[in-house]
Amino acid sequence: MSEIIFHHYPVSPFSEKIRLIFGFKNLAWKSVMIPAIMPKPDVTALTGGYRRTPVMQIGADIYCDTALIADVLERIAPTPGLYPPAIAGLSKTLAQWADTSLFWTAIAYTFQPAAMTGILGDITPEQMKAFGADRAAMRAGAPRMSLPEATGQLLEYLRRIENMLSHGSTFLLGADASIADFSVYHALWFIRRVPAVAGILDAYPLTLAWMDQVAAFGHGRPDKMRSDEALAVANSAAPAQINASFVDTHGIALGDTVAVMPTDYALDPVIGELVCANEHEFAVKRTDERAGTVVVHFPRIGFQMKRVD
Repeated sequence: MSEIIFHHYPVSPFSEKIRLIFGFKNLAWKSVMIPAIMPKPDVTALTGGYRRTPVMQIGADIYCDTALIADVLERIAPTPGLYPPAIAGLSKTLAQWADTSLFWTAIAYTFQPAAMTGILGDITPEQMKAFGADRAAMRAGAPRMSLPEATGQLLEYLRRIENMLSHGSTFLLGADASIADFSVYHALWFIRRVPAVAGILDAYPLTLAWMDQVAAFGHGRPDKMRSDEALAVANSAAPAQINASFVDTHGIALGDTVAVMPTDYALDPVIGELVCANEHEFAVKRTDERAGTVVVHFPRIGFQMKRVD
């Protein structure tokens, strides 16, 4: 198997989720730092336009969205497992809630005026303006939760998380860590790392102790790689053979030209030849001048596919 190449930036919450899974599974990986905002020319050369962070690359296969990235890492290194059999469905369902409802509540709460310096560091007004414009474009006009609503919802979520840990559980769903722990953690990590807003967690000691346990998994064994080197890896590799049953829910055939994009925000379409539509994912093949021929993979949940005529 080719090496794992991870395209991310330090303060990306979803990237922290996967970095901790690398630690949980004690995996070696190549770390490629990417810009926090567009343009991201080297990333889009690989993905064809997908702009969310992070992205994982294995040779000429590009994996988008942390739910799918976690599934791929589970196939690569099944032990320790992210989906203990007795709680597999529950852990994935809780993770989906955390990656959507909890995440957006945490973002709305954390991005308050008093916290901006702690989030983004010492940046100029022009850089702040550029960041705001980039995130507004990603939201595609979707309304943003107000601070009072975010505060109230976050407090209720924290009470629920504290309750999950109040019966002697080491992790959220029992004695074993699961995908739910990494998904819930990354949203709260984003809050905890900003001193101006982290105090909201202080009333939940079991949650803070649990966060320390998750953080202790570390980030595995990273090694630096430049983005041009990652492009060269893709260009010199061939996409892995796909052996999966075809599941047609769209009336679209393998080989058709399609556009795949998220269903909620950052609706930039990735256009290519449909080469996989199984129970869990879509994948399209595309060619780029610098990246060569790559296959870009997406999970079914949270994404949509349309035929391109």
